[in-house]
Amino acid sequence: MDDEVLGCGGTIARHIERGDEVHVCFIANRVYNHKYDLESNKKEMECALKAREILGYREAYFLNLHDERLDTCIQDIIIPLEKCIKSVDPEIVFINHWGDNHQDHKAVFQAAMVALRPFASQNVKKIICYEVPSSTDQSPPLQAFAFLPNFYVNITSFLEKKLKALACYETESRNFPHPRSLLGVKIHAQKRGLEIGFEAAEAFFILREKLY
Repeated sequence: MDDEVLGCGGTIARHIERGDEVHVCFIANRVYNHKYDLESNKKEMECALKAREILGYREAYFLNLHDERLDTCIQDIIIPLEKCIKSVDPEIVFINHWGDNHQDHKAVFQAAMVALRPFASQNVKKIICYEVPSSTDQSPPLQAFAFLPNFYVNITSFLEKKLKALACYETESRNFPHPRSLLGVKIHAQKRGLEIGFEAAEAFFILREKLY
């Protein structure tokens, strides 16, 4: 958990201010990771809900799938993810990038591409990939894995809210110069802003878009 804040926390807050309805789906549950016990997992879910209160989105969905084992059976992700998508019926979907250096992220991307195939998700107008510090940027320096943003969102007015939401995830916090540290995330947002002429931004790759 915390990828929703790292990848698009500022954008979520911006959508909420505009009056848009936002839902977040958490795929994996830390209870299956041998480093975490049930109590730790409960606390992490509470952290996610605290971050939700700060960002202001409507609903959090927890699929409770096996953390660090998602790549063993993609079908186990597809079925509950399809149900979640059908329930929400979104127009825009944000997902992690296919090149992330994380086996769970790769599995989620593959499952999402099946769940979001055009004829199965008629109302989805846009699919957008976000980046996750310490995952997207840790991939091999090869074109096939490269995150090449073609869409930026100005989050100058929402950066502090993003950082406040990220601070809710105490167990995921790292010390600077780790890219997931609060300072690291702030610097990265400022760097993305410099690329496009904003004080702070989140960068994305538009994977698919259709106009009616």
